[in-house]
Amino acid sequence: MIKKLVSQTAIYGLSSIFGRFLNYLLVPLYTYYFTATEYGVVSEFYAYSGFLSVFLLLGFETGYFRFRSDNDKAYSTALSFILLLNLSIFALLTTFNSAISGALNYATHSEYILYFALILTFDAIAALPFAKLRAENKALRFASIKIFEILLTVALSLFFIVLCPKLQAQNVEWLHYVYQPEIGVGYIFLANLMASGSKFLFLMLQLKGLSVGFDWQLFKRMARYSLPIVVIGFAGIINEMLDRALLKYLLPYDTATNLAQLGIYSACYKLSILMTLFIQAFRYAAEPFFFSYAKNSDAKLIYARVLHYFTIFCVFIFLLVTLYLDFFKYFIGEEFRAGLHVVPILLLANLFLGIYVNLSIWYKLSDKTLMGAGVSLFGAALTIVLNFYWIPKFGYTGSAYATLVCYAAMAAVSYFLGQKFYRVDYDVKSVLGYMSLGVSLYFANVKLQPLLHWQIGCLATALMLLYAMITLLFERRRLAKYRLKP
Repeated sequence: MIKKLVSQTAIYGLSSIFGRFLNYLLVPLYTYYFTATEYGVVSEFYAYSGFLSVFLLLGFETGYFRFRSDNDKAYSTALSFILLLNLSIFALLTTFNSAISGALNYATHSEYILYFALILTFDAIAALPFAKLRAENKALRFASIKIFEILLTVALSLFFIVLCPKLQAQNVEWLHYVYQPEIGVGYIFLANLMASGSKFLFLMLQLKGLSVGFDWQLFKRMARYSLPIVVIGFAGIINEMLDRALLKYLLPYDTATNLAQLGIYSACYKLSILMTLFIQAFRYAAEPFFFSYAKNSDAKLIYARVLHYFTIFCVFIFLLVTLYLDFFKYFIGEEFRAGLHVVPILLLANLFLGIYVNLSIWYKLSDKTLMGAGVSLFGAALTIVLNFYWIPKFGYTGSAYATLVCYAAMAAVSYFLGQKFYRVDYDVKSVLGYMSLGVSLYFANVKLQPLLHWQIGCLATALMLLYAMITLLFERRRLAKYRLKP
């Protein structure tokens, strides 16, 4: 069964990595063509959209996974509710567009609110059809639509940001019908909107599930299970996005400088993309896997092994990025490289997040979502307090450390609660051991490189090989004993 999880993770992961890598290539485009202040505007709006996306699903994506085997109407019931909810919120956002844009100091760009209202609506409604594809193990169709969306985003971004200014310089007559230079960074939003709309069209066939009907009794059961997920999701967004929403207001500079600092921090956050990609791909495959395998007698043993190998691979990613940071830094513009020191902190934070994702199965499988929400709220409270305390003192570096402390604390709390309510004998020593090894090798690179004066990358490669050798040495017996079953 681990082999099945690995294959599913590979499909989701390769598509996600390929698609996100293309999207990742937009980071140098944005950071070389726009200033840090302009990129800060983009980062701020995507931070807000993260918070809203939670309320536009209300946990019904996970609720569908939980109840889909109980009743054929689970999909149509969840989708009907999500459609009604999103159309209602879209109407509210457009009605109060002027007031919202004024409150955010974007009165001259109220169109940004409309762009994001449409993007969020398309994405939220598409989430249930995507969940259905995952539940039916249609990973290839899922992946192809995701990749198409990102390819279209990349193509449109290149068209608006790179090609159109060149055509304008050549006085191309038809260009004024599709391009207005004063829109500026708004074209990043427009490219996203067009791609999201196209993705929605590809999923239209999945909407035929509405014909099954709406089951009110099932809806109430799904709501009782799913609504605590909203708290968990909102708390998760606080942990992930709050720093970028607060930097504009808590940094002790003028608005333009604060936005520039936000832009630098957000660009450097993107350098932790490899860790984020793997965790996302793992989460796509792991959630249905954990639910479907829960009734097997060896389920807990399998969950422990999954966390063990997950940690080994995440430490590898941590080392890959941090040891070769002198190469990765060229993915962002020179103005943004002042924040490179936060990249190792953010990578380690995301490693703890991945561990938390593994450990969180205890409340999902034991139906204790309220307790899971409590863990998330604890993390959110910690994030809020630390950001309000550290941002004015340490700037965006304080935000990075707040993220690390939050995810580490959540993983620890989730582990101890899980041992009480859904005990899994995780190999804690090996998990902490590999993490300590990774951090030690990173600091070895920092300390030894100035002393040895090796060519950039040589020491990093030697340390990567050392990690591989140590891993093989310790895993040799384990791999022989727990060989993956076909």
